[in-house]
Amino acid sequence: MSTPIRFDIAAHDRRSRARAGVLTTPHGVVHTPALCPVATQATVKSLAPDELRDLGAELVLVNAYHLNLRPGADLVAKLGGLHSFMAWDGPLMTDSGGWQVFSLGFALEHGVGKIAGLFPDEGDTRVRARGQRPRLTRVDADGVTFTSHIDGSRHRFSPEISIGVQERLGADLILAFDECTSPLHDEGYTAEALTRTHRWAQRCLDARTRSDQALLGIVQGGAFEELRRESAAFIGGLPFDGFAVGGSLGRSKEDMRRVLDWTVPLFAEDRPRHLLGIGEPEDIFDAVERGIDTFDCVSPTRLARHGMLYTPDGRIAIRNAQFQQDFRPVDSDCLCYTCRHFSRAYLRHLFVAEELLGYRLATIHNLAFMLGLLERIRDSIRQGELAEMRRGFAARWGRAEVTIGGQTRDAP
Repeated sequence: MSTPIRFDIAAHDRRSRARAGVLTTPHGVVHTPALCPVATQATVKSLAPDELRDLGAELVLVNAYHLNLRPGADLVAKLGGLHSFMAWDGPLMTDSGGWQVFSLGFALEHGVGKIAGLFPDEGDTRVRARGQRPRLTRVDADGVTFTSHIDGSRHRFSPEISIGVQERLGADLILAFDECTSPLHDEGYTAEALTRTHRWAQRCLDARTRSDQALLGIVQGGAFEELRRESAAFIGGLPFDGFAVGGSLGRSKEDMRRVLDWTVPLFAEDRPRHLLGIGEPEDIFDAVERGIDTFDCVSPTRLARHGMLYTPDGRIAIRNAQFQQDFRPVDSDCLCYTCRHFSRAYLRHLFVAEELLGYRLATIHNLAFMLGLLERIRDSIRQGELAEMRRGFAARWGRAEVTIGGQTRDAP
């Protein structure tokens, strides 16, 4: 089946694997490297599609599992598919439900996210002992049975069902159904899941019927080098239209960097590469320099709803008392709607008063910051100045960093 997308590389960085390119899809182009705002339930929380366009978003990621629960893929198809349903005429990507295999499964039982504080040493007996909440998934050789977090009903996903759901939703780029493992899984279970993922990848290719959607294969293997290399070679050898790096990324950001070093060089140069669920500023630089083209992450919007705002000096917690009489914008160099019209003092008031406008204004700013950062990264690659640009960013980033209780967790 011929690919419905084209990926053209416009420039390579001279000191890393970074590249700037243009991904052409049936609904428009994406200039890479690019961050995809996450519209879990066919909406980026609190924002309208025209606001996303004005902020510079070109590719949006939607969650196939959640939309299949409600309102249902059949209804979305009857209403003209996702583009018509959510009034977004640009490129769209849907995930496969593979993330929910983890987030509604071992993420609950182990109490972890994609990157955990504990690396899965072989034979580690603490995996089961760290149980937090019962799993809502059961994995078998054929697929996964989900217990709905909404009403407790049972739902079945297999490679064929996942592809069918994504075809009815109608995004430009869709993802193969896979098993995303926990950072606390040992090498034995990770290898077992990898074998399933590889079988499911071939079944996804066999199940596709639409020629106007690009199908991306997902590399798994946790933070185990041999498994990651095996998966990258296997998935890279199949006729996917692009590739994605998914699953557990270990115990630290250094583990994440190693996973990318092991996998990305094994991908074909002429196809796009996506990194699933990663999108903080420091992570973006690490991934871009290792050859990743697109990213999706809930952090910019989720942090916004918790009152955490990006500035060139790091994140600030706008609820803090120090901003009560701070009449400056969040970022004096930012041209977003929020920074052009409102002060830090006003934003603090909105969050303290729990006014919904605060969440909208914070979301607008955080996405403007991140999308603007990606634009600068693209320009720096074309100009051969990525390393200099990163040094300039790092010289300021973190100076205003503050922490809040708990950790930002990935969406279920």
